Amino acid sequence: MTAPALDPDRPLALHPLTFHADGDEVTVGRADIGLFGVFPPDGAELLRKLAEGLTPNAAAAWYADEYGETVDIGEFLEILVEFEMLVGDGEVVAAAVPVRWRGLGRALFSPVALAVYAVVILGGLAVMIAVPGAAPHARNMFFTESLVVVQLALFFGQVPMLLAHESFHALAGRRLGINSSLSVGRRFYFLVFETKMDGLVAVPRKQRYLPILAGLLADGVVLGLCALLAAAVGVGHPIGRVALAFAFVTLLRVVWQFYFFLRTDLYYLVCTVLGCNDLQTVAGQLLRLKVDRLLRRAGTPVDESSWHPRDREVARWYVWLLVAGYAFLTLSALFALVPAVAYAVGIIAGRLGGDATVLGVLDAVVFLVLTIGPVIAAAVLARRSRRA
Repeated sequence: MTAPALDPDRPLALHPLTFHADGDEVTVGRADIGLFGVFPPDGAELLRKLAEGLTPNAAAAWYADEYGETVDIGEFLEILVEFEMLVGDGEVVAAAVPVRWRGLGRALFSPVALAVYAVVILGGLAVMIAVPGAAPHARNMFFTESLVVVQLALFFGQVPMLLAHESFHALAGRRLGINSSLSVGRRFYFLVFETKMDGLVAVPRKQRYLPILAGLLADGVVLGLCALLAAAVGVGHPIGRVALAFAFVTLLRVVWQFYFFLRTDLYYLVCTVLGCNDLQTVAGQLLRLKVDRLLRRAGTPVDESSWHPRDREVARWYVWLLVAGYAFLTLSALFALVPAVAYAVGIIAGRLGGDATVLGVLDAVVFLVLTIGPVIAAAVLARRSRRA
């Protein structure tokens, strides 16, 4: 956008803006591009006056009469340019465009649909408890003798499940009229899906909870469906074994949400419920300060003045959730990943032993290449990037 020529004695052209008051702050921005800023109430009212057609000088005079203080209207206009609220030279006012897929979002999160999801999730839990062998565990991943088939099936089979997780986030946002977006990217050779819901800050807080938890809801539905399918065909049936394998990896994704030291969906839920801004950073810095004091060592200085008051208040107890998250990671590794790795190592050792067959050795070697190769490649690339 080319910055507009600003005449303080002429009304400004502004794009359609949304205003959402939340406590002592007002979120203002453009829903069409998902760009928002947080203003104090008096600043938001000044912006409203400009949007209503007052000239900058007239708005500044109104502000002085209303609040008994002067405002640097030039600096204020620079902020509006930064957030692309002003119509630039050669630019047209953004037209209101209907949000695509909003109807689908409403259908997927209607009361009837939510009731169906609840039945599936509760049914899956009941099956896991009542049906022998239906509870997901590490051995479920090895649904066939070929380690390569297991690895490739779980690798590619998770793609639609990850897509469902992120799609639920995006569609739950679109249901509210937010232009949430779902993009496909790549990290190394891994396919990743990313959802952006910047417009969520402009809706009432209570309406944000479902879009934040929608991905976890999708995981719960997938987990329930896998358990129900395994129980229907039999846990020993090939289809049942595959279903339980995907149930286990889905369960790992659910467990991952409780790693509170990461910015997971549950972390964003906590921030939304408690009105925090950057709780993760503040809690992490506070934890390091506590560790440094405990060990009586001089750590990296921390600028506590940059902490938002609400983040500081919540971080006093949230810091212990960070510790719990690390403990949860350790326990999940001991009860899930370590048994799986040990089982795979046992299979490989057996196939490379005295009674090895050509196919068995080939399967083990390819599995090791696919498993260890990316780790080695990542280490090499990291080393090169440090040298560059």
